[in-house]
Amino acid sequence: MRAVVQRVSRARVTVNGEMTGEIGAGLLVLLGVGGNDTERDAVYLAEKIASLRVFEDEQGKMNLSVQQVGGAVLAVSQFTLYGDVRRGKRPSFDAAAPPEKARQLYEFFVEQIRAAGLRCETGHFQEMMKVELVNEGPVTILLDSEKAF
Repeated sequence: MRAVVQRVSRARVTVNGEMTGEIGAGLLVLLGVGGNDTERDAVYLAEKIASLRVFEDEQGKMNLSVQQVGGAVLAVSQFTLYGDVRRGKRPSFDAAAPPEKARQLYEFFVEQIRAAGLRCETGHFQEMMKVELVNEGPVTILLDSEKAF
């Protein structure tokens, strides 16, 4: 499972012109599910993201988590995180999980974020979405449950 995590002052997602999720200060999480992923991968990433220390403390150091600053999470499914362009210019998505499995693990991930006591807004799975954000810092972190990076 892969995630692009961005510290934001605000973010929102719309589907067909209708807003489906919006947060103020917190984390925008673009989440991709791989074919070999399990609930264990979702738990690992949810715990990592909930406690990721990317918010500044009173000394200006990134030392606080989204939980500690009272922020929220906007989780958006994004299978293109498994796009492979090593053999050409058109991405291959062979490593991405099939939609049924990806939906189940994405929803499980959202449940885990909420179980950590965080407000978690979402987009709509397998829909064309527009994501708007203001990245603070900018701070962008890449995470992989297999610790590939």
